[in-house]
Amino acid sequence: MLLLLPLLPSCALFHHDIAQEPPRPKGVVNVDAHNYQINGKDNVIGRLANVPLQQGDTLLDIARHFGLGYQHITEANPNLDPWVPQQNARAVLPLQFILPDTPRKGVVINLAAMRLFYFADGGHSTLSTWPIGAGREGRSTPMGVMAIQRKKEHPTWHVPDSIRRTHEQQGDPLPAVVPSGPDNPLGEYALYLSRPSYLIHGTNKPFSIGLRASNGCIRLYPEDIALAFREIPPQTEVRVVNRPYLLGWLEGQLYLEAHRPFEELDAKQEKRKLLAELHKISISQSHKLNWSKIEETIVQSRGIPTPIFEQSESLDQRLAEAIQLERPSQLTGQPKLSELAADGWLLRTAKTFDEYGARKLAAQLNHLGPRIPAVTVAGSQGYHVIAGPFIQERQAKKVQLILNIDFETKSEIIKPSKS
Repeated sequence: MLLLLPLLPSCALFHHDIAQEPPRPKGVVNVDAHNYQINGKDNVIGRLANVPLQQGDTLLDIARHFGLGYQHITEANPNLDPWVPQQNARAVLPLQFILPDTPRKGVVINLAAMRLFYFADGGHSTLSTWPIGAGREGRSTPMGVMAIQRKKEHPTWHVPDSIRRTHEQQGDPLPAVVPSGPDNPLGEYALYLSRPSYLIHGTNKPFSIGLRASNGCIRLYPEDIALAFREIPPQTEVRVVNRPYLLGWLEGQLYLEAHRPFEELDAKQEKRKLLAELHKISISQSHKLNWSKIEETIVQSRGIPTPIFEQSESLDQRLAEAIQLERPSQLTGQPKLSELAADGWLLRTAKTFDEYGARKLAAQLNHLGPRIPAVTVAGSQGYHVIAGPFIQERQAKKVQLILNIDFETKSEIIKPSKS
């Protein structure tokens, strides 16, 4: 079954009015988005950054390369279309995080922030952090304290009966056992938790990271689970929390990081708890809190730590001071455009005069799981999306069904010219 992102049923509009920025001085090419120095006093880590986009980039490509997920990159860039962002724009990289108020021990996962923190040395000096995908509504990832019981490379997926029943009802039956390989949703590595049927694992749908798309397990990018598998030993404690509002200190400044609460949480209650904590802080601090900025940060929920004392700098000022990165020549995992071979089966969608819609559809097909290679082809009378090539006709028909049902897009099958 195709994984669909929030603009489609199961799991931003295109803006033309973004002001062109003046040329900026070149910065560094890359940053370490996974390993951070910490201390016992402050609990805000990392730095904000931004990077220029070029034609063909999606925000999902940028997110994956810089250790972010779909939620992180779209929250931080509300005026950029995730699929067809404006060329020459710069994407904000929210590479600054507030650590959850939990013991700095083992693995800590904050579902609301879609992020895993690993305190290898008990939180004394360093940590590793990776973006995650979590359980969708109705199959939420359980909270509480667990432990990693065992680790397995090239895991076999023993499909729970409840998941098999759901897929059968959707007309997408699953076998009882899925061996390791490209069709295995566990990916190449799995860490089995002490709570039965729950794992931290890789995925064959990497662009689901930053989304609520799993059956309750925690997903990591393939390149990230390889590191986590190597670094995190069995018997490590795993603490799962769900905290959409985080308060943190850095060099005497108080910061607020806000994410949109999950549907299962009482958003009003979460806000009341935050405001109660802030009132306690306001009594004990000589600095006054900027309550209008606090409210604005909650409403926008951009996932960016924002200083909230009355005389503190604005978020716009902080973003203007962000590290200026150069775009790497190659983005991790960015799909390569397919070659429209004459000896393969192709699918051609109906012609449209909507260039943006055609480019968006091609981008979605290239990134959603399982990936469907696709390109946009311009002609004198409009645009087509061409999917393929496929080796067998049955593969083309399967994708045609996906286009018809999930995207409500009509398409025709083109036979190989050499057949």
